[in-house]
Amino acid sequence: MAKLCFHPSIEGAQHGAKSLGDFLDYAKAAGATGAQPSNYMLQDGRKFKSAQEIKDTFAQREMTLDGVSAHCPFWVHTTAWTNSPTIRPFLPPDIAKKSPTAIETWTENYLVRLLGLCAELGVKIVPMFWGTAFGWELATGYPWGFWAGGDYDLIKKGQERFVEKTKRLRARANKLGIKLAHEIHPGTAAMCADDFNMLVKICDSDPCLGVNADPSHCWEGEDWETRFRKVGPRVFACHVKNFVIRKNIPLRMMAPNWPDRAMQFTDLPSGELNMARYAEMLINIGYPQRYCQIMGTPTAPLIVEAESAYRDLDACSANGVAYVRDNLCFPVAGGSFEEGMGA
Repeated sequence: MAKLCFHPSIEGAQHGAKSLGDFLDYAKAAGATGAQPSNYMLQDGRKFKSAQEIKDTFAQREMTLDGVSAHCPFWVHTTAWTNSPTIRPFLPPDIAKKSPTAIETWTENYLVRLLGLCAELGVKIVPMFWGTAFGWELATGYPWGFWAGGDYDLIKKGQERFVEKTKRLRARANKLGIKLAHEIHPGTAAMCADDFNMLVKICDSDPCLGVNADPSHCWEGEDWETRFRKVGPRVFACHVKNFVIRKNIPLRMMAPNWPDRAMQFTDLPSGELNMARYAEMLINIGYPQRYCQIMGTPTAPLIVEAESAYRDLDACSANGVAYVRDNLCFPVAGGSFEEGMGA
């Protein structure tokens, strides 16, 4: 019998208004067999729920725990030094009022505890993204950047900053056997494949540094196949998401309203990307094999993160889960189709 290598799953950060139990009920009703809750869904006030309570919540619904989305606190940790207001929505109000140094320390301690909980839960792969460790000047990507002068070098300083600021968290992850799967993303510490490989190099090939593949962020000069083949051996996690580029609208236009933007996330079936080809590439670069080996599971999750500027979020995500279940969780070939020819 042909073997499946994927199962349908869903990311929880966008559904943060739901409790963990409500999120899992929604995910199961949509057709998911696994889920990737956000770190906030695992909290009970300022504390985390016990590992047993979380396991029981999943077991009661016969669903697999496919990782913990920790994008928000990692963003805060590596961005706090810039004093950017963009970190405040992800912090308790009293913490958000503190100094950048105090916020960074608080978030680092939070993440140390979160990684400990993940280890208790058997979660060895944590999707996330590092914040603007290199500063907002480099995050713009503007070629007339003046990134180095007689008394400064923003890239060199950013490299030193990244190595130092992430040292404790990387050490914690390595001790627990956890992969930190960075989502290569505009505005983060690694905005393209070459950026990520640079982080690996300056951290002496640290084994905890991984990638969360998400093709919906490959909309400005680097297509998804180029990006994820360049970092293939370090792809430990994935999201399934689609987008569209509206013609004749600047990608970097300051439009706060999503429907006005040039790049828009979409439901999975109608975006510009071919999701089947994306799933095939994930197999080809070894993502499902790698995930199953690390997590000790028979299949790897295809984690839906479908969003839309027009469709209701729950409806859009549920449609995405059904699409993944019906179109991307296909039986995998056991050999070449040529082998049976002439038999």
